[in-house]
Amino acid sequence: MNIQGNIEQAILRVTGEETELFASGRTDAGVHALGQVANFKTNSNIPIEKFPIALNTYLKKSIRIINAEEVDENFHSRLSCKKKTYRYVINNSKQGTAIYRNLETNIPQELDIEKMQKAIKYFIGEHDFKAFKASGTSSKSSVRTIYDAKLYKQEDRIFIELTGNGFLYNMVRIIAGTLVDVGIGKIQPDEIADIIEAKDRTKAGKTLPPQGLYLLKVEYN
Repeated sequence: MNIQGNIEQAILRVTGEETELFASGRTDAGVHALGQVANFKTNSNIPIEKFPIALNTYLKKSIRIINAEEVDENFHSRLSCKKKTYRYVINNSKQGTAIYRNLETNIPQELDIEKMQKAIKYFIGEHDFKAFKASGTSSKSSVRTIYDAKLYKQEDRIFIELTGNGFLYNMVRIIAGTLVDVGIGKIQPDEIADIIEAKDRTKAGKTLPPQGLYLLKVEYN
């Protein structure tokens, strides 16, 4: 059973109601969410602040409800969303890690952080990100706006964070893979603009594994 199904079953057990859960977006297997938002309708009289505890009682340990609040009748987790922030975590040590192997992606080659920081700034703004979407993506338009893009390192870990009005399928993982190519010298920072302009998937980097990707935050204002 997927995450949505698991939560819907928990809602049924808590409220006695069959309901449909609407999330702000779907994530691939292996991808993590620190700030996923979802909504459902209920006629339950359970106090709203009690819902996280009640639902968590019936959820598997890999799923936790952090907070609950009442929203307007017209609110929709996906359609009402204004901004999303994703984070990609790279372990840049030679050996990688055993404990966090499912929470980050190991790139053993030494990466040039300064070049990667220069390169990531080219993604800011409204662009056609056709070169950074997986084949078979159903989205009608590949134009998206990136409001903020940053890359920083803490010890052996490199963090890539992107905030935008929406993201194409695998877009963040492909951007991360392209930045890795910059870090190893395969692509120069100023070539990012040309890759975006070319709208050619073959010119961008590979799609990095899902384990390093996190949905960090969803914003509605």
